[in-house]
Amino acid sequence: MRTEQQRSAGGIVVRGDDVLLIAVKGGKRWQLPKGHVEEGETAEEAAVREVREETGVTGRTVGALPPIDYWFVEGGRRIHKTVEYFLLEYVSGSAADHDPREVSAAAWFGWQEGLDRLSFANERRVAEAARRLHTGAAEGRAGRAR
Repeated sequence: MRTEQQRSAGGIVVRGDDVLLIAVKGGKRWQLPKGHVEEGETAEEAAVREVREETGVTGRTVGALPPIDYWFVEGGRRIHKTVEYFLLEYVSGSAADHDPREVSAAAWFGWQEGLDRLSFANERRVAEAARRLHTGAAEGRAGRAR
């Protein structure tokens, strides 16, 4: 079986104490938005673009999160996919404007409910890292404001 390498990027958008997730498979699976990195595009640019395309929300990059990689079989090919994730701060847009061709829903959740809702353990680890980064960034902003 032929092996193909795929590279994707995605993000977790934070607005206050809420995070944005997408549902696929008719709402049966909740996950982080992600998609292929296109030629000439950085992973960070792809993450911002894919989040906007899938969720209707634009975010600004705060920092990199741990990548994940996994294997699956599709169309007689073995695929090794690497996904680079970024923490994004909400800038504009509405989850109501998600792309119904790509996702079943996009919705905001509090951190813990979002973590509990994620379907994959590897994405929960990314979201936990995002929460630590977000909390650290918020504490840093509060310290500078004093």
